This record gives sequence, C-alpha cells and structure tokens, in this order.
Amino acid sequence: MATRKHFFTSESVGEGHPDKVCDQISDKVLDEVLRLDSDKQSCRVACETYVTMGLLIVGGEITTNAYVDIQKIARNVIKEIGYTHPKYGFDYETCAIINTIHSQSPDIAQGVNTGGAGDQGIMFGYACNETEELMPLPITLAHKLVKRTADVRRGNILKYLGPDCKSQVTVEYENNQPKRVDSVVIACQHTDEILDAAGKHITVKARQEMIDNIVKPVIKNLADKNTKYYINQTGKFVIGGPQSDTGMTGRKIIVDTYGGSVPHGGGAFSGKDATKVDRSAAYMCRYIAKNIVAAGLADKFMVQLSYVIGYADPLSIYVETYGTGKLSDEKFVKLIRENFDLTPKGIIKTLDLLRPIYRKTACYGHFGRDDSDFKWELTDKTAALKKAAKK
Repeated sequence: MATRKHFFTSESVGEGHPDKVCDQISDKVLDEVLRLDSDKQSCRVACETYVTMGLLIVGGEITTNAYVDIQKIARNVIKEIGYTHPKYGFDYETCAIINTIHSQSPDIAQGVNTGGAGDQGIMFGYACNETEELMPLPITLAHKLVKRTADVRRGNILKYLGPDCKSQVTVEYENNQPKRVDSVVIACQHTDEILDAAGKHITVKARQEMIDNIVKPVIKNLADKNTKYYINQTGKFVIGGPQSDTGMTGRKIIVDTYGGSVPHGGGAFSGKDATKVDRSAAYMCRYIAKNIVAAGLADKFMVQLSYVIGYADPLSIYVETYGTGKLSDEKFVKLIRENFDLTPKGIIKTLDLLRPIYRKTACYGHFGRDDSDFKWELTDKTAALKKAAKK
C-alpha cells in the first residue's frame, strides 16, 4: 500500500494580540459578574470589546444585580498582559476606555429564563488520538508556542520581547498520522535593541535565540534537518498590539477551537454567559467527543448539535467518525442522548459553568488544556460509555 502524505497547518495568537486583548477583557467582565452576583442563575452577559490605538470600547448587554467596574477591569487586564509602557504603543494607564453596556432584551429573556437556549445555532466538538490532550497536533503545538513565548518574556529570558505574538505550525502526515513538523512560523513583537545597523531586520543572533528558547523546547524531536523556521519574516516587529492593528472580541474562533481541523458553527465564545449555547454547547460537544475517544470507541470523533432560541433540547445531533468508529452513527447518537443532558440547564450543571473561570479560557485555546476548572476536558464518562456501547 502506497504511503499517503498530506500537510496541515494551524495558527495561534498570544495574549497581547489585539483580538485576544479583547477576548480577555470580555471574559474578565463575565467572571466579575459571576463572582459578585448572588443570583448567578439570572445573570446574563454578552460583552464585546473593541480596541485600537489608544482607545478601548466595551459594549454589549449585561443583566446583573452586581456592580462591575468596567474601567478597572479593563485596565487591570491590559496591565497583566504587559502593555505597561509607551514603548509598546499601548499603555494601560493612558488609553481611553468607553463603556456602552446596556441590559439584555426582554424578548430574549422570556425564552431563556424558562430554560431555553439563548440563541439559535450550530456547535461542533472534536477529539482525536493524535496527542495526549486528544487534540489535533498542529493547533496543540501552535498554542504551546505562543504560551512559551509569553513564559520567555515574563521570565526575562529574552528581555526584548513585547506582548504581541503569533505562531503557525505545519505538520506532515503519513497515512493520516502526524510524523514531523515541516515548518514553524513565529512573529514576536520586540524592542528596537535587536535590530541590525540598518534598523530593518532583527539580528541573526536574535533570530537564533528565538528558535532556541521558544521553538525547540516545544517542537522537540518532531523537528528534523528539513524543518523550516520563519521568524519575524518581514524583518522586524517593533510596532505591534493595538498600535498596529484593531482588535475585537470573537475574531479568533478557529484559534479558540480546533485550528481548522473540523467545521465551526460560527459562534464566538468570549464574553458570553453559559445560557448562550454558542459557548456552553460547544463545550459540551468537546466533552462528548473527548469521552468517546478516551473510551476507545473511535480514534477521531466529531459531533454537531443544533439549537433554537427559547427551546431546551437540541434540534439535531450529527456525528462523524472518519471511518474509525466502533459503532454505527445511529448508535453513537443514541449513546449521546442517553448519557449526556444536552439542555442548557443540564450543560451548565454538568460542566459547572456558573463559576468565574472564563478569563483563562481566552488565550491558548478553550480545549486541550490541563486545568481542573475546565470540566469539559474531563474523561469521567468513559466507563459508562464503554458499558452502554456493549448493550
């Protein structure tokens, strides 16, 4: 049998990327509402953030009994990310912040308060056995690269790094199994101290330092002599963050999920409370898919759910096993219906989604993370699924 090869690429962006600045602020607002409101069941949050040079706007719909200081939240997040000096083109102390929050529409509330979904839409979840996280390898490596970049910056290992960064990883597959990393792209914001005499390119020394301190500890033995490295490929990346690009909540939905390996329903996550099935049902889909793969019932598994506003149960369940399933698709759907509560209230209860855990989901992916607060990453249903699959 001939060897079949293909290449697949995924990207990630770091905490200082303008879109991720917005995601983190929106999710931190949600966290504060959940932390301060004594009636968490009635909280409704749909918070959007926009950032550009010197200006941040927070808007959307929030219904809560708590007082949330938007200005303080936003400035603290910007500070924690690392925009603490004018040399980065954006400063938490001097940027202007505009608050345009208002309350949720009563037309929506009357359907959601009775237990219905907060909107219509389709959500996807996926798991595969390519990595120990049961995630696709390209997106896993891309996330680890931007996380490593942040760690190197915060640890002053490379003192010239700024908050903004991006990564991209291309993996070569043989017969649908990952074999090696073909290329790595890293774009790191930096100060001008590592530019050459002409001021147009980073030095060869700085480029190698980024490869040695950021890339190699992540890629490890997946790299070989033919692996290509594209480090700050334009030559330099001094102007970054909101000074160079606008940012908005919810623009990195593929980064947030599976790196393009499977379809996406189109709904963003950050800034939305758990009655919004865009978020909560996508988490449930991941929980379902991960438990099915962890149970050994498929090597790859994708599930789609669909909802309509004001109605609790999903309108449809669709599964795809890519030829790796140990059961028929119809039996998988039956297995899901019998073992998972797919109503918004059931999802919130199962995954304990009324906790202030969301700021940390906003960077490095919502899935494949080793964090005890991310209940959708648990594989506690495997025994029940194995037992039910034998019937």
